Amino acid sequence: MAASMSGVDNTEVNTPSINLTSFQKKTRSKLLSIPGTRPSVQNGQLLVSTGVTSLDFLLGGGLAVGAVLLIEEDRYDSYSRMILKYFLAEGVVCQHELFFGSAQDSPDDILQELPSPIMDDVAIPKPVEHTRLSAEPQDRVDAMKIAWRYQNLPKVQSTLTSSSRFGHYYDVSKTMEAEIRQAARCHYFYLPDHPKQTMSSHSPTLESYSALLKSLQEVIQKEGFAVAASSAKSRNILRIGLHSLGSSLWGDDLCCCDNPKHPHALTNFLYGLRALLRSSLAVAVVTVPSHLIQNRALMGRIAKLSDTAIALESFKGSERETNPLYKDYHGLLHVRQVPHLNCLASQFPDHKDLAFKLKRKQFSIERLHLPPDLSETVSRVSRGEVPRVTSPASTCSLSTSTNKDLDF
Repeated sequence: MAASMSGVDNTEVNTPSINLTSFQKKTRSKLLSIPGTRPSVQNGQLLVSTGVTSLDFLLGGGLAVGAVLLIEEDRYDSYSRMILKYFLAEGVVCQHELFFGSAQDSPDDILQELPSPIMDDVAIPKPVEHTRLSAEPQDRVDAMKIAWRYQNLPKVQSTLTSSSRFGHYYDVSKTMEAEIRQAARCHYFYLPDHPKQTMSSHSPTLESYSALLKSLQEVIQKEGFAVAASSAKSRNILRIGLHSLGSSLWGDDLCCCDNPKHPHALTNFLYGLRALLRSSLAVAVVTVPSHLIQNRALMGRIAKLSDTAIALESFKGSERETNPLYKDYHGLLHVRQVPHLNCLASQFPDHKDLAFKLKRKQFSIERLHLPPDLSETVSRVSRGEVPRVTSPASTCSLSTSTNKDLDF
C-alpha cells in the first residue's frame, strides 16, 4: 500500500497544473519612487507638496501629479503670488524641474524672490506641554481635572496640520541662496520675449495661450516627462507655474468688459492643459484675477475646469483690516472646487470657514475662530459708533422730587 501511494504521489507531482479558474492573485502595483513625492493614502495618487503644509492638508495630503490647482488672486495679488513662490521653491528644494510662464514679471525676477528654506523644525507647530513641578503635591494635580463630559472630546486645533511631515518650511524674510537656486533646472515662457505668430481670426484660442501650450508640450516631450516616454531617462516631476492668466497682459479681454470677444479662450486653454498633464509627470498651479472678471458664470466654468480651485480674499484695504474681530488673520480662504481623482465622490473639508495669515517663517491656513466675547464698547467701535458716556446726573428716578427715599 505504501508503494502504491508513493507512486500515485509521483504521478500527481509530474502532472502539469491546469488553471481551471480565472482567479488571479491581486498584487500591488509598482509606484514611482521620485524624490519629493509620496502616494496618497486615499486613492494611491502620486502627490507633491505645494510648499504650504496647511494647504497640503486641505487638499488631502498634497497636490496630485497630473492635476491643476487654480488660485483666484486677492485684490493686490500679494498672497496668491506668495503661494506661487512657495510652490516653485518646494520644487527647487526637491530637485524638480520648473516651468514658469508670465506676461507681467520676468521669470528671473520671480526666481530671485523665492523664500529661503528652513532645514530645521523651527516652523513646525508643537503642542505646549505643561510640566508639573516637583514640589507640587500629587493630590492637587489629581484634583485639577476636566469635567467628565468634556474629557473625551478632541482638543480644538485651529491650524490645519498633519501628523506626518511632508514638504519643507520657508522663511519669507529671506531669499533663497543663489547656489541652491542655480542648481535647479528651469524653463521659462515670458510673453514679451516670445515672437508673435499669425493665426486665423476665427480661432477660439488666443495667440498667447496657443504659444504657451505649445511651449509646454515641447518641454514635456523633449525632457521626458510624458508617461509613455522611454524609461531609460531618469524620471522627475515638472512643476508648472502660470501667473495671472486671463488678464489683459495676455491679450485677453475677460477683465475689461462684460461681453468679451474671446469668452472661451481661457477655457479652451485649460482643456488643453489638463489633457496634457493627464499623460505626463507634471503638475500645474495657475493664478487668475477673478476679482476683475465681470462675468461670474464664466468664472464658474473656469473653476470647474480645474481639479482644485481656491479663492483668496485679503483684508488689505478693506474694513476688515481694522476690525478687531479679524485682527489675528490677513484674509479669508474659500474652497471652490475639491479634487476627485480616482474616486466617485470628493471629500470636502470639514470646516468651510477658513482664514490665512502670513508670518515671518510660515504661511498658515487655519479654521476661523472669532473671539468668544467682546464688550459693548469694542463692538460699537468696530461698527463705527461712538460709545455713549453716561453721567451720574442722568439717572432714572420714580419722581422729580429730591426728597424721595426710593431712587434707582
